[in-house]
Amino acid sequence: MPGADRRARGRHSVRRFMTWPAMAGFAILILLAAALFSFAGSDGERNVAGDATSSDTSETPSRTGVSSANGPASADADRRPNEVIASSSTPEGFNPEIPRHGSSLFGELKYGPDFKHFDYVNPEAPKGGLVRYGAFGSFDSLNGFIVKGQTAAGLGMIYDTLMTSSMDEPASEYGLVAESVRHPADYSSVTYTLRPQARWHDGEKITPEDVIWTFEQLKKSHPFYNAYYANVVKVEKTAEHEITFSFNQTGNRELPQIVGQLPVLPKHYWTGKNAKGEQRDFSATTLEPPLGSGPYKIERVSPGRSITYRRVEDYWAKDLPVNIGTNNFDAMRYEYYRDGTVALEALKGDRVDFRVENSAKNWATEYDIPAVRRGALKMEEVRSLNPQGMQAFAFNLRRDKFKDPRVREAFNWAFDFEWMNKNLFYGQYTRADSYFSNSELAAQGLPEGRELSLLRELEEDVTPDIFNTPYRNPVTDGGGNNRGNLRKAAALLAEAGWTVKDGKLVDETGQPMTVEFLLDQPTFERVVAPFRQSLDKLGIQSTMRTVDTPQYQNRTDNRDFDIIVETFGQSLSPGNEQREFWGCEAADAPGSRNVIGICDPAVEKLIEKIIYAKSRDALVAASRALDRVLLAGHYVIPQWYSPNMRVAYWSRLKHPEKMPPYSIGFPTIWWMDQSAPAPQPAAEEAR
Repeated sequence: MPGADRRARGRHSVRRFMTWPAMAGFAILILLAAALFSFAGSDGERNVAGDATSSDTSETPSRTGVSSANGPASADADRRPNEVIASSSTPEGFNPEIPRHGSSLFGELKYGPDFKHFDYVNPEAPKGGLVRYGAFGSFDSLNGFIVKGQTAAGLGMIYDTLMTSSMDEPASEYGLVAESVRHPADYSSVTYTLRPQARWHDGEKITPEDVIWTFEQLKKSHPFYNAYYANVVKVEKTAEHEITFSFNQTGNRELPQIVGQLPVLPKHYWTGKNAKGEQRDFSATTLEPPLGSGPYKIERVSPGRSITYRRVEDYWAKDLPVNIGTNNFDAMRYEYYRDGTVALEALKGDRVDFRVENSAKNWATEYDIPAVRRGALKMEEVRSLNPQGMQAFAFNLRRDKFKDPRVREAFNWAFDFEWMNKNLFYGQYTRADSYFSNSELAAQGLPEGRELSLLRELEEDVTPDIFNTPYRNPVTDGGGNNRGNLRKAAALLAEAGWTVKDGKLVDETGQPMTVEFLLDQPTFERVVAPFRQSLDKLGIQSTMRTVDTPQYQNRTDNRDFDIIVETFGQSLSPGNEQREFWGCEAADAPGSRNVIGICDPAVEKLIEKIIYAKSRDALVAASRALDRVLLAGHYVIPQWYSPNMRVAYWSRLKHPEKMPPYSIGFPTIWWMDQSAPAPQPAAEEAR
């Protein structure tokens, strides 16, 4: 399941919806929530570890492992594991055909059918207050389920899904709109029983017809849903409150669970007319606040500037165990900024309450202010237990100049990460060397055991180096002189048929190598600039172009670029979303997540191995093999990650003492202490 995107992982349209990971693994929840935290750091550093919500891209583990700018980390921090792995065994006597309150990919559910609330919430958390968050860019649509338009942040809060994930389990879901789930032992279908009390905000019941209509529309409206639910071939009402999804294959353990992530939309609303008597069009952008069923509804919209959500007092699901202690703010406002510096100053000036800081430079230099010193503005570094995925410069393989892997590898040799980390990032990052960084899914050393057996089956489709040479990124001493690496890059380019003439790198026909770095934020220019200097020494003519969000989305969706910065978020339970990242069908689909254009027979086969894994061990082996094959293809220039998430927030915001390991839970499980006095400056500050 995608977790991806949980980070700065997708910034536009459905990608922007991929900014929340209520749980690092569930794609649609991530899609819906992603709109929440789409603001990147003012340094242009998209820290893949920057998960900052509890629903989408972001979320905070326990105090163990939390360090503060105002004090040392807990003594337990060093003993905290990097990850929590789900059991790979099926519970004794488990019968999937018996309706149950939740589902798990592997192993037992943590919470039984009579659980009162999740362990990590504060069930006594007070309700009230307005929380403000800074979003980046602009928006012109409140329809987040289509490719068109820039979707407003936070729209996931107005919708409910069939199931909802817990933040302290890597692959478990519990009933929300659905009260129970069951499926046959061969995983050929799944049946959900809807709660009779489930309601839309207008009082109408949520029905199986709504679920069917939603599913059909989403598959037609966006390539992500079409790929994600490619194996779901039939949806039908099988009882008054029952809906059954049939699959075109058996043995795919993930299919029943990803169906549970389906956001349910109101058929009667979208097939009806608006206040002007005009027929609504689901395929079009709109600024009409849509009807939902979730804990919040849209209260106020200022297109491109802000959107405010109001908590629904009579929310139908507020007393369900999965919602106790959650959705505590009376209102949430997303303020849009087009400049990273202004957004940071908004936090310092108490115009924003919470910020995920994705800039190492900002974290090191911009928070030495009175409000932080007196504890009114808090800073915390939270260790993430989620895979950090891959953040990288991504090539467009549809361009002939990038088709040779030696050319792509040469670019990596020209990239001096050590110098950047030392001089730009204050040594806060680790070089990404895996598509599953910071997890047991990452390939390590040479392949062995089950992973080796998988790769041997693909021997004709992979390079021999996979079996005898571990992947390693080029390394420099950080001194700024990477002459040796540039010589290696030049040799690779020469092997690929490129030579230098009159100071320019040209191919056999005399065509020069020209490259454009397409950016959507000017703050990333300081990262690209030194890289361009290295490329210039190789004779590669490079340019840097920063465009606004709509133009960037249009160009990337239509594959009109050379190199972009992209993130590929992952979860502890990868699955069907891998087709959308690396599959051949997605490579040809405009707007899909396969921006690179990968279409490789070994990758295709390994994706299927992941999807049909029957045990945790099989899933880990297939993921490591896929990781190794992707790295060997040199499809990207890996950038960096941090296992820590940096958050800054005003002290009136509170969170539970015991936080979940897979999310910081903001804003879902946080609350406002309205009794706390407004922070007052010290006497010397006032003077």
